[in-house]
Amino acid sequence: MKIITAIAALGLLSAISFGSSAAQLVNNQQAENLQPIGTISVSGIDGVPSDIRQQLSQKADSAGASSYRVIEARNEGNYHATAEIYK
Repeated sequence: MKIITAIAALGLLSAISFGSSAAQLVNNQQAENLQPIGTISVSGIDGVPSDIRQQLSQKADSAGASSYRVIEARNEGNYHATAEIYK
């Protein structure tokens, strides 16, 4: 029983730590005070804006960024978004 409790606690802690490390969406004014480190893009067949933001956030995290700013977004049957990432 202690093992199940420990596994549940670790799962909860990892979910909390993942949420706290997610790259944050920033606007143009907020980005002025940040150091750019590159760009990322995501695209796909289906998606709503929240799905696109989630994918951008995950990709920014993978690149070591703490925040990102969307610089291009379109949906012409397929969505595509490009973001500048920041430290």
